[in-house]
Amino acid sequence: MKIIIAGCGKIGVSVLASLAQEGHDVTAIDDDSSVISELTNVYDVMGVCGNAVDCDTLMEAGAADCGMFVAMTDSDELNMLSCFLAGKMGAQNTIARIRNPEYNDSSLGFMRQHLELSMAINPELRAANELYNILKFPSALKIETFSRRNLEMIEFKLSDESDLVGKTLIDIRKKYDAKFLICCVQRDDDVFIPSGNFTLQAGDKIGLTASQAEMQKLLKMLNSLRRQAKNILILGGSKTAYYLAKMCEASGSTVKIIEQDEARCLELTSLLPSATIIHGNGAEQELLMEEGLASCDAFVALTGMDEENILLSVFANMQNVPKTVVKINRDELVWLARKIGIESVVSPREITSNILVQYARALENSSGSAAVETLYKLFDGKAEALEFIVKTESKLTGVMLKDISLKPNILIGGIMRGRKTIIPSGVDMILPGDRVIVISSGNRLNDISDILK
Repeated sequence: MKIIIAGCGKIGVSVLASLAQEGHDVTAIDDDSSVISELTNVYDVMGVCGNAVDCDTLMEAGAADCGMFVAMTDSDELNMLSCFLAGKMGAQNTIARIRNPEYNDSSLGFMRQHLELSMAINPELRAANELYNILKFPSALKIETFSRRNLEMIEFKLSDESDLVGKTLIDIRKKYDAKFLICCVQRDDDVFIPSGNFTLQAGDKIGLTASQAEMQKLLKMLNSLRRQAKNILILGGSKTAYYLAKMCEASGSTVKIIEQDEARCLELTSLLPSATIIHGNGAEQELLMEEGLASCDAFVALTGMDEENILLSVFANMQNVPKTVVKINRDELVWLARKIGIESVVSPREITSNILVQYARALENSSGSAAVETLYKLFDGKAEALEFIVKTESKLTGVMLKDISLKPNILIGGIMRGRKTIIPSGVDMILPGDRVIVISSGNRLNDISDILK
């Protein structure tokens, strides 16, 4: 598919790289010639230097016949106008990054309708949602949700004392009276889609699928269930911090934000009257201790500097803070953070890239037997979890799962039928209209039929 990315900052480049890796015909637009030169040298993409709202620039980039136009500049208004113009020229689908909280309320639907936007995406709000899910369920390193939260997938790490260590998956399913499935395991740098005879080891990161109630039931049996974080310290007063604080306060948590910029502190004080806003340099360990780091339930590092977020999260871990979460955008630093013991990492770039890869696959497969509804990258991109809505004509319907021949490294991790959540066994079937979760490693899936040998 022909895709245009207008605006090649950090998130724009991440989206461009992901879509180019998927094999799409990608063209980049940016007003900085050095950025365009670097992108065309590093990635297999075309580049056009110019203004994203200039009709000649859009025409040169091929907006008239592109399947997807994505505006990711730093200006919400420029993104909306650029998408509007590209749509009028002939772009089939237009997606704008819209970050301003003032636009992300009831007026967003009005703007989407009248600007004819296919999608509006707010990386900071999406990141805040992921952070909030982790703070609600601190036992998890990461939480992904499917089918309007009817089914969850959580990642967590097995400690030396875990009851699961040394047991096969068959033994675990027999022992614990909960409906769940261990569908993905990361051991060091290797990722496995495990069979029933797979034996878990200490240090493994496992991906579990279950309904929310069954997940809590299982973790309680494993003595791994921890209460929701109620006393939260946030470092950095970014848009992500604002969205997260609103979510946490709505659920009854107390929030304290440390921000270095005085003007931003005053703004946050007005926007978040129930939160405590501290003007100061959060990189100073003494200030963190004075503001209650050692007694908080969770520390969330959201400054604009990945390195600072990592270092101060390490310091929080040294103070035995029960839950530490860090925002990191650079892929190479995500790996480093995990090597030094920071397990819960959220990346707005990765979240945005996943959404747009999912959207592109859904467009490619609009006439297939199942539409891609959700896509998540798991374990640093080494595996994927996809949610498909199965159509009547699918070859998979009405056949027992034990009779379906799947490609290697693929597992059906869950089936949602209306409001019913099914953790599948060999005698279950897929029916038309089901939402099916597929876990895959080393396979690019556009259609649910791609799982067949």
